[in-house]
Amino acid sequence: MHDLIPAPARVEGEGRCGFVLDEATTITAGPGTEGTERWLRSTLGAAFGLPLAPGAVDAEGAASGPNTVELRVDPSLKPEGYRLGVSPTWGVRITGGSGAGVFWGAQTLRQLLGPEAFRRAPVGASGPRGLAAMEIEDGPRFGWRGMMLDVARHFMPKEGVLRMLDLLAAHKLNVFHFHLTDDQGWRVEIERHPRLTEVGSWRARSKHGHRASELWDETPHGGFYTKDDIREIVAYAAERHIRVVPEIDIPGHSQAAISAYPELGNTDVVDTSALSVWDTWGVNPNVLAPTDNTLRFFEGVFEELLELFPADTSPFFHIGGDECPKDQWRQSPTAQARIAELGLADEDELQSWFIRHFDRWFADRGRRVIGWDEILEGGLAEGAAVTSWRGYGGGIAAAEAGHDVVMCPLQQVYLDYRQADGPDEPMPIAYVRTLEDVYRFEPVPPGLSEEAARHVMGTQANVWTEVVQNQDRLDYQVFPRLAAFAEVAWSRLPAPEERDFAGFEGRMTAHYARLDALGVAYRPPTGPKPWQRRPGVLGRPLEGPPPIA
Repeated sequence: MHDLIPAPARVEGEGRCGFVLDEATTITAGPGTEGTERWLRSTLGAAFGLPLAPGAVDAEGAASGPNTVELRVDPSLKPEGYRLGVSPTWGVRITGGSGAGVFWGAQTLRQLLGPEAFRRAPVGASGPRGLAAMEIEDGPRFGWRGMMLDVARHFMPKEGVLRMLDLLAAHKLNVFHFHLTDDQGWRVEIERHPRLTEVGSWRARSKHGHRASELWDETPHGGFYTKDDIREIVAYAAERHIRVVPEIDIPGHSQAAISAYPELGNTDVVDTSALSVWDTWGVNPNVLAPTDNTLRFFEGVFEELLELFPADTSPFFHIGGDECPKDQWRQSPTAQARIAELGLADEDELQSWFIRHFDRWFADRGRRVIGWDEILEGGLAEGAAVTSWRGYGGGIAAAEAGHDVVMCPLQQVYLDYRQADGPDEPMPIAYVRTLEDVYRFEPVPPGLSEEAARHVMGTQANVWTEVVQNQDRLDYQVFPRLAAFAEVAWSRLPAPEERDFAGFEGRMTAHYARLDALGVAYRPPTGPKPWQRRPGVLGRPLEGPPPIA
C-alpha cells in the first residue's frame, strides 16, 4: 500500500487479509460506473484470466456477498475524489464523487494487485491474488493534469496515441493536449481543404538530431489521422476520463498549411508557391497572412474540428499563438494596411487581433480558447486561457489579470530536455532535468496572490518531438519522469525543498515493475541502455541550472 504512485492523501490498513481476487470474484457496478466496470473486466480480467462476472445485488441495490468489487457514485464526494475500502465482510468497494472518481479508484486497485495486473495475459499459474484490509481516501490537487504530445514533428500512428492515453490514465492524468499541426506537418483530415493532408502531411526528409546537425534522414516522413481516427481517440480518452485538447497552431508554425494552400501566406513578401513542408527544426519565418481569406479558411477548419471534439470532452481549443515572427508582417503592405484599418499600434496588436477573432468565434459556439503565453502580447482576449511555457512569468501575469492558466514552464516540465549530463544521453537537448528536478516542480509560484492562485487550473508536461522519432524514444524521454510529474499534479505535496524524494524513489522500485509489465522503454536509473543511445547525433546541451523566469 506504500508503493502507490501518485501518493494518496490517506491510507489506513489493518494488515490482515481483506479480499482475494479469484475465479469467483464479481463486479457490481452502480449507475454511472459502467465504463469502469468495462475497463476492470478488460484489464484485470485479461491479466489474471478471470471472468469477473456481474455481481448480485440485494433489494436495496447494494452488492450482496463478500467476494465482489463494488463500484458506486456518491455525489457528496468531490467529482474526482474516491474512497477505496477492502474488507473481509464486503470485499472491495470503490466509491467516487463521479464516474471519474470511481475510475481513479480502480487505477489504485490495479496498482495494489501488483505488476502482474498490468499485463495483457496471465503469467504462469499466478493463482488467487490477496489484498490487505485497508481504506484509502484520495482526490487530486488540480483539475488540469496533462501532457502535451507533439505529433507534427514526428507522427505517431493511432495505436501509439491510444497506448499513450492508457499510460496517462495509469498515472491519473486527465488532459491530453494534442499538438496536431506545425511547420513540419499537418496531421488531421479536413474534408473541405483536402490538400492539408494530401500535401501538408508529408515532408521529403527530416533533419536527424538538432537543426545544426549535418545528418539527414532521407526517408519521406508523414501521416495523418482520419476523422474516424480522431473520433476513436476522443472516445477512447473519454472512457478513461481524459479530456482531449486539440491544437491547431496559428498564426505562426504554419508552413505545412501554407505549402498546401499558398494563398494563406504573405504572398506580397515571399513566393509562397515555392514553399514545401519544412524539413528542419526551429522558428520558421513563414506565417499566416492577416487577411479575411485566412480567417474564413481557419473558421472552416475549426467548424469541422468542433464536430470531432465534442464540448463535453473538449471544452478548450488550443490555437497556439507562440513563436510568430513579425518580419513578414512588417514588410507586407497587406498586413500594414490591416494595422492601419483597425487602428492598431503595431504587429503585436495585429497578432492579438487575430487571436481575439477566434476567441470570439469559439465563444459564440460554447468553447474556450487557450494559447501559449505569447498571446498576452498586444493584449489578451477576454475569455482566453494561457499555457505558460516561457517560465512562470506569463502565467503569473495572466493569473493576476484574472485569466485561467496552465503552468508548464520549459525549465521544469519539458520532457524532451535531457535527463542527465553524461555523454550517452541520446541527442541531448537543453538543460538537465532529472527525475528529482521534476519531482520538486511546484506549479503555483510563490508570491502569487490568493485570488490569482485560484486561476491556476493545473499543470501539464510538454513533449516536443524534433529528436523523438518513434515510440521507444518517446518512452525514454517521458518515463520515469512522468510518474514524478503525475504525483506533483495529483498529490498535495509539501514545499519543493521538503518533499521526500527518497521515499518517492523507493516507491518507484515497484513502479518500474509496472512499467516493465506495460512494455514501457523508460530510461533506467543507471542510465541509457546501449540501444537507447544515439552516438554521433548532434544535440544542443545547455550547461548549468536553467534560469527560472
